[in-house]
Amino acid sequence: MSIKYGQTCPISKAAEVLGERWTLLILRELLLGTSRFNDFQRALSQISPSLLTKRLGQLTDAGLVIKKKTTDKRSEYFLTPAGRELEPIMIGLGKWGSRWARGQMSGDELDVEMVMYDLCRRIDADALPACRNVIHFVVRGAARLTHWWIVVDPDKRELCVNNPGHEDDLTITTNARILNEVWAGDVRLEDAIGGGRFELKGSSVLTQSISAWLRRGMFADVRPAREGDCR
Repeated sequence: MSIKYGQTCPISKAAEVLGERWTLLILRELLLGTSRFNDFQRALSQISPSLLTKRLGQLTDAGLVIKKKTTDKRSEYFLTPAGRELEPIMIGLGKWGSRWARGQMSGDELDVEMVMYDLCRRIDADALPACRNVIHFVVRGAARLTHWWIVVDPDKRELCVNNPGHEDDLTITTNARILNEVWAGDVRLEDAIGGGRFELKGSSVLTQSISAWLRRGMFADVRPAREGDCR
């Protein structure tokens, strides 16, 4: 790591390992189960491939991450015991950020790719019919991609930006801001649907049970410590 504070204080030593830009977000993804390079890029859409490679290498050198080759010769990354020990710290940091460091989202914070990736992995498959479910998101105002499909099979799930070739069971039409605000917990899903800002078309079973299977971000229930933008 390039950061050096020249102190033996444990906090300064931890900051030397964790303080580089993007490092904490890479650790967040590892703790949430991301392991493949392409998936890191999807969850962290604004990091360059070269910087992602560098940060993963630094975390490996620091003993927080181990790199393994799969049978198809791709690389996967996993936390070591030292890395996993960061979980309660990361959860505490996320709760603190929700309470004290998050105000109104600016336009450049509306990261549709990250939100869609997280919604895909957080969908509660047990609350869906025990068959293939194809959920099509149409996101107006997205910076790059406006159509997304989440395909949930009994034994796997997949996030697609091209039509997967299966009939849509449910189409959800919204815009980039509402999608982010629902995910973050700033807008209740029921209010977005009732106000016509989260339009549902398709399966009545999926429509009626959406609040059970479409799980929001993990800190969506943490309320700000005070009203307004505290930044």
